[in-house]
Amino acid sequence: MRTINLLIVLFVGILLSGTISAQDNQQSSSGIEINSEDTIEYDLIVFDSRFDTYLVTVPYSKDFYSNEYYRHWNIMYSTEWNIRHHDPFRYGDFYETYISYDQSIDYGIDFNFKLYQYFQFIENEHKIVLINRKGNW
Repeated sequence: MRTINLLIVLFVGILLSGTISAQDNQQSSSGIEINSEDTIEYDLIVFDSRFDTYLVTVPYSKDFYSNEYYRHWNIMYSTEWNIRHHDPFRYGDFYETYISYDQSIDYGIDFNFKLYQYFQFIENEHKIVLINRKGNW
């Protein structure tokens, strides 16, 4: 009985893969070109419910600064965050999550703005200075 079920699943799988490849051939012959770079979207998920409230109360829109501005600060903030993540004996367990921010990827202004605001949220709400931006040492 087990082998019959396995053969049926295998047969259905082969049948479906033939149907899918036939559909792919039809789409490519119709002249439709899909650029995979245009379909990539990034989203930041923050589990602290207070962040959404903080984000809504930001007194300026995402277009106030440029994408490069947010990107620059996100590189610096995420680097400092990850340094603290890798040294829990010195910085504690607050930095449990590693932030994989690849500076060679353009995440877009929406993501960069949100990540930048997350770092501002950490500094303002948790009173943690990640980067001393005011020159006060």
